[in-house]
Amino acid sequence: MRVHLHDYSGHPFQVQLARELARRGNAVRHTFSTAVQTPRGALERRPDDAPDFEVAGIDPGEALPKYSYLRRFLHERRYGALLAADIERFRPDIAILSNTPPDAFAGAARTLARLGVPYVFWLQDVYTEAIQRIVGGRFGPLALPVIWRYRALEGGLLRGAARVVAITGDFRPLLHQWGVPDQRIATIENWAPLDELPPGPRDNGFAVEHGLADRTVALYAGTLGLKHNPELLAGLAESARDRPDVRVVVISEGLGADYLAEAKRTRGLDNLLLLPFQPFSRLPDVLATADFVVAILEPEAGIYSVPSKVLTYHCAGRALLAAMPAANLAARIVTRERTGLVADPGDTPGFLAAARRLLDEPVERGHMGARARAYAERTFDIAAIADRFEQILTASRAPSGDRQANNK
Repeated sequence: MRVHLHDYSGHPFQVQLARELARRGNAVRHTFSTAVQTPRGALERRPDDAPDFEVAGIDPGEALPKYSYLRRFLHERRYGALLAADIERFRPDIAILSNTPPDAFAGAARTLARLGVPYVFWLQDVYTEAIQRIVGGRFGPLALPVIWRYRALEGGLLRGAARVVAITGDFRPLLHQWGVPDQRIATIENWAPLDELPPGPRDNGFAVEHGLADRTVALYAGTLGLKHNPELLAGLAESARDRPDVRVVVISEGLGADYLAEAKRTRGLDNLLLLPFQPFSRLPDVLATADFVVAILEPEAGIYSVPSKVLTYHCAGRALLAAMPAANLAARIVTRERTGLVADPGDTPGFLAAARRLLDEPVERGHMGARARAYAERTFDIAAIADRFEQILTASRAPSGDRQANNK
């Protein structure tokens, strides 16, 4: 079948799925936005890629104006038109859309409906929940029309999907409220590309280049946006100033990275190393440099976001320090698998105490890291994951009556 898989963010595991589907004989076009400031996967053709695999960035001509609401709205509308045109040129039998903002998604959905092509809504985040907590928290009652608009828009896109793939069962009650029948919902948890992220030695090219080979490293790699509190990372560096062997390394760009650069300057955080996003090919060495890795998520984001960096960290075989709501799926994985320590994001003393424990207990860090890699090896089998997606794609392409029978 001809599959158009669009992942707005260009993350590693979505393009891994696209490659696997193409390896199985499907014609797959994988698209992503060039405008998003985020870590990316392997988004270029490789010599061993299947002949019918394509990967292409969609370029709206400017960086995403992430923190300007009006400009972002207009940008995403324009992007949706570009995505719709790309879909029309490719003429897929089915589309999968992931991480796609509703205003961009709507443009693609209209074109898919006109072409008679069903789509799978791969639900990574509940956009309306983010709008309600972030915009609603900032503007109060004035934000209600915006919230209502996005609730109607996102709900309509979900109801219009042939199938919704939710990354956590925690999304099901909300999907039911929005009128998505249970038989059209599948839960497939996110993963990371295991073979592309092997554990490596601490003493590697990246560590040597940045003077980290003989240091104890706490590392954060990924987006620092509105659902992440960068002060936790600044506080971690501040609390470790009396330990000359410790470095806090943050690999990010944008608003949170700017905050940390200012904190480093004004608070004299010489043990805080700030670096831009690194190429995906360097990620194994980047993560191998860490003695433990850090993930953070604000309380209000816990219901609508599952940070995929936690899964990437598991591939690296490093202990995790997570500041996130205990009920979040990523936090539950860390706790259940004993791959690290979890603190409430509002409990800064608890977060710093957990960091000190990881700094002071290298043997336990090693056990946690070994369990992390073992969890990834048990869980992130791309062949089994692609089997499930192929079943969903086949069921989604069937006539509506057949789809109903297939989903039972």
